[in-house]
Amino acid sequence: MNLALRFPPKNPLSDASLLALRRNQGIWLVAAAFVTLIAHFSTLPWWVMAFCTALLIWRGERMWRGKTAPPRWVLPPLALLGAIGVQLDVGQLVGKTPGVILLAMLLCFKLLETRNMRDIIVATFLCFFLQFSLFFSNQSLPSALLSIIALLVTLGAIIALSDPASSTRERWRVSATLIVQGIPFMLVLFVLFPRAIAPLWGVPSDAQAKTGLSDSMSPGTISNMILSDELAFTVEFDGLPPLPADRYWRGPVMSYFDGQTWHMVTRPQSSLPAYTPSGRRFSYRILLEPSQQHWLPALDFPAGPIEGAHFTYDYQALSQTPVNSRRQFRLTSFPQTAVGQKEQPWVIEMSRRLPAQGNPRTRELAARLKADSPRQTIKQIIDWLIQARFTYTLQPPLSENDSVDFFLFESRMGFCEHFASSFVFLARAAGIPARVVTGYQGGRINPISHIFTVRQSDAHAWAEIWISEQGWVRIDPTALAAPQRIDQGLEGSVESGLPFMLRPQFAWLRQMRDQWESLAVQWNRWVVSFDGKRQRSLLESMGLESFSAQKAFGIAAIAIVLLVAAFYAWIQLKRHNTGRDALDRAWARFSSRLAAFGLARAPAEGPLDYAKRISSARPEDADVLNLICTRYACLRYRLPPSRAEIDELAQTIQSLQFKT
Repeated sequence: MNLALRFPPKNPLSDASLLALRRNQGIWLVAAAFVTLIAHFSTLPWWVMAFCTALLIWRGERMWRGKTAPPRWVLPPLALLGAIGVQLDVGQLVGKTPGVILLAMLLCFKLLETRNMRDIIVATFLCFFLQFSLFFSNQSLPSALLSIIALLVTLGAIIALSDPASSTRERWRVSATLIVQGIPFMLVLFVLFPRAIAPLWGVPSDAQAKTGLSDSMSPGTISNMILSDELAFTVEFDGLPPLPADRYWRGPVMSYFDGQTWHMVTRPQSSLPAYTPSGRRFSYRILLEPSQQHWLPALDFPAGPIEGAHFTYDYQALSQTPVNSRRQFRLTSFPQTAVGQKEQPWVIEMSRRLPAQGNPRTRELAARLKADSPRQTIKQIIDWLIQARFTYTLQPPLSENDSVDFFLFESRMGFCEHFASSFVFLARAAGIPARVVTGYQGGRINPISHIFTVRQSDAHAWAEIWISEQGWVRIDPTALAAPQRIDQGLEGSVESGLPFMLRPQFAWLRQMRDQWESLAVQWNRWVVSFDGKRQRSLLESMGLESFSAQKAFGIAAIAIVLLVAAFYAWIQLKRHNTGRDALDRAWARFSSRLAAFGLARAPAEGPLDYAKRISSARPEDADVLNLICTRYACLRYRLPPSRAEIDELAQTIQSLQFKT
């Protein structure tokens, strides 16, 4: 075998230029950057991904054809173009989101100007930091897996640069081994490193788009949201879950109507609810997905206090801070609790108000249906709605004015917000206090994890009326037209317009999703939700009764020292078992042969320094001397090499012939 084709003519880690950078080394470097950016596909804007991909393809093409880096003058215009794009898209150049975008662009720019080993080192460190920054905004299981894949490729690029003669298989093997060896250290730091109350990075928070329920409702608001199959939250009950008819997850309550849109009314809040829980109880743990909202959807009616939450006058549970990451709450609800028997006068007044004008036919209908008592009036309204034969659909016709009149007397087709808002309008027009409640209804049990999953497609709206003897009573007018919506969920109540994953023909995809989500639930529970409270509980169960940051750091330091010692002993054993002594013997033979020419190796002289000295002394043999020294350094200072690699180097030394 011609060894001159296997090894570079000079040591790649000490050469100041990249002329010796081989094609496969450059491709590994570009691939590391590309996979790192792919891990950010859900957080970076599409134009940033396209822009960075084009730059990487350009640089990779030049490396593949053996060309040098593009001229330096192309970088300032590209950097200016990228900065303008960030400003136009995000609206600022300072913050978490623009910072990550600029960092991604900086990685591509650095690869465009790679001309020495320092540039390569900076590029690899940028890859590492971008992989870390992925968790600033997304800590899901897919993000963790993508980050590990990006880390694997980046380590492979480093190995390709340090050992050009290594095979692709060898690079994958060494990269995977390094990651596996790092897992024990990661676990020690994960369990023992003190949890910070606030993020460690001090960048300003970025404005985020809000998802899920809103503080207002108009026709089309909820039906548009229901077309999304996105996960809203998961619930794990301690015992049997409530029946479908009791699975109402309370969210924003709308008390003000301007003629087109229902709005919340903000009032003082309290750490305790304004009711005394009674009846059957349901204890459960709810894990909310990020929504950038304060809503804490809970079964009617949760007992207080709730850590990190408070209550409003209309019995909503609100998180004290926006839910901008997965948050877990422990709740106990009592659906049979009677609320509002002694309601405040201003609440009753607010729940009777209607605009002075608008929807005259509905007002006339309310006057005809009004009876001697609120109970009888509500019965009359319900009977009328049943006899009118409404149709439940996700695609109702649109109306511009008098939307309630249009729904009740013309289209008679609508979704939950149409039913709820029309019922509340009728009740108010008949003099009965009423309001619209939005939230979620139902949920589906994951057959793998046996945990309730509630999605945006479970969003719902219903009505509450106030009767002096009973307080607030829930009435769901949607059930009058589509009772299967309550018992079977959305998929059992409509035939068209269903979200993709709810369609019957894709049941097999739903099963795959159930399996994946069961894994994601465990990830969120044991990793993402592992906060300071759970950390203290775990350490106390291990015998650390008086937990402190100093004690945690001390234990972590001891554990890391023990791990380092264990790995050192393991490596020494592997060296012996895989022929490390044979490698040292081959190197000793090489040093002895050079000593015959007066070039004996000093005891503290490393192989790379030795290569420089003997190459200068014997320039006619510099190429082969550099090859042997570089190869020995790569095999000696890494994970245990294979026997074939050692034998190949020994054969090279054995067949070495010096030029006279």
